[in-house]
Amino acid sequence: MTAPERLTIRGPEDILGFIPHSLGYWPASSLVAMTLHGTRLGATLRLDLPSPDGPGDPFGFAGAVRRYLESDQDADGALLAVFTTDAGMVPPSAYDLLISTVQCSLDEGGMPVRAAWFVGDDYWRDALCSDGSCCPLPGRPVQEIRDSMLNTEMVYRGSSVGPAPRAGSAPEAAVPAMHLAAVLEAQAGWQEELGWRSRSRAQFKAVLGFWQMLLDRAPADAGVPDIERDAFLRATLLVPTWRDAVMVMAAAGRSAAEAGAEQFNVFAEGDDGGGADESVVLLPLLMPADFPLRALPVGKPRTETAGGRAAAFRPPRRTTEGVARSGSVPAGYGEVLMGVAPDVPDWAGLEALDRVLGQLAVLGGQAAAAALTMRGWVAWCRGRGSYAAAHLEQALELDRNTGSPNFCWISWAGERFVAGRRARRRPGRSSGKTLPGESRAL
Repeated sequence: MTAPERLTIRGPEDILGFIPHSLGYWPASSLVAMTLHGTRLGATLRLDLPSPDGPGDPFGFAGAVRRYLESDQDADGALLAVFTTDAGMVPPSAYDLLISTVQCSLDEGGMPVRAAWFVGDDYWRDALCSDGSCCPLPGRPVQEIRDSMLNTEMVYRGSSVGPAPRAGSAPEAAVPAMHLAAVLEAQAGWQEELGWRSRSRAQFKAVLGFWQMLLDRAPADAGVPDIERDAFLRATLLVPTWRDAVMVMAAAGRSAAEAGAEQFNVFAEGDDGGGADESVVLLPLLMPADFPLRALPVGKPRTETAGGRAAAFRPPRRTTEGVARSGSVPAGYGEVLMGVAPDVPDWAGLEALDRVLGQLAVLGGQAAAAALTMRGWVAWCRGRGSYAAAHLEQALELDRNTGSPNFCWISWAGERFVAGRRARRRPGRSSGKTLPGESRAL
C-alpha cells in the first residue's frame, strides 16, 4: 500500500480542519495536541479536558500530555487546540492556566508549543494572543475551519467526519422484528452445523474464503441485509479460532491467518487436509456485486464434501503492500493482534471488516458482542481510542458475564501502546490508544 499524497497546510484553519478528519469526529471538551517535525505534522493526541469547576491537577494533566507525545521521538515542537464552548474561550478562560502548564511541560521536554487555539461553538481564536487589535473578540467564525481548503480536499478524497463515539450503550437495533427473528433462527441452524467443525481444516479455509470474498466486495454490499449471509457470519464469530483468523486476515492477509492457525495447532489431530475431514458446510450464496442482494429463504444449512460445491468456492485474492508476499514468512497472530506487524496493514481490508461488523452488531446477542469487540480492535489499530473504548464498553454491556479473551488482550494492549506507534508507518494514522482520549499520527 502506497502512502497517500501529502497535504498542504496554508494556515491554522487547515490544521484545525484536519483534526476532525484525523479523529473521525468533531471533538468536544477536549485538548488536542499535535507534534511537529520541523514544518511537518506528526502524532496527534486527544484528551478529555478536566472540569473547569473541579479541583483538577494541571501539572499531572500536563505531564500526561508530555509523556504521550514523547513517544514521537522525532518531535521538535507541538501545537495545541482546546475544543470548548464560546463561553469557555472568553478571556480570561478557565483553561488559560492549563494551556500555560502544558506549554511549560512541553518546553521542558524539547517540544516547544508554536501555536495554540481555542475552538468554540461558533468562534475560534488564538489562545496565545491577547492583543485585541490583531485578535479581536469574539474571534473568527468556526465556519472558516469547515470551509478550509484542507477540509475540502479531505472530503474530496473520501474522508468524512462522523458522530462522536457513544460509550456505555449498545447499538440501536433499527431492524424489523420479522427480519431479526429470521436471522436468529437461521443463525441457530448454522451454529448447530458449524459447532462440531470448529477444528476442521477444510471448514476453516471455507470460512476464511467466504469472509475474504465478502471483504473484497464490502462496499457493494454495505447496508444490504441478507438473512442467510448475516446469520452465517454471526455464527462464525462465535468460534474464537475463526474470529481471530478473520481479524488477522483483514490486517495481514490470508496467508498469515492460515499460517497462524497451523502454528497454534487449532486443527483436529490427523486433519492434514488430505481427506481426514473433507466434509464442510455448504456456504451461503452471495449475489454478484453488480446486482442487488436478496435474502435467501431461511432453511437448515446443507453439507457437501470437498469435491462438491463448497470446495469449488474460490474467492478473489486481494493483494496489497504490507501483506505477506510469496516466499516471505507471514506475521504471527500475536504480532498482528498486538499491532507489531505488518509494517503497513491492509487498511482497506480493516475498513471493510469494520463495515461488515457494524451491520452484524445491530442484531444484538452474543454475536454482536463479538462483532463489537472486533470493531474495538479495528478502531484501536486505526488510532481511534475513543471509538475503541466505546465499542468495547458496548460489547461488555451486551455480555458482562462472558470472560472473552479478546476483551482481555485489547484492554491490556490499550494500556501498553502509546501515541504515535504507527507514526513512521502510515501518514495520517497511529496505532496508539489512550483512554479517555485519542491518539493519531499525521
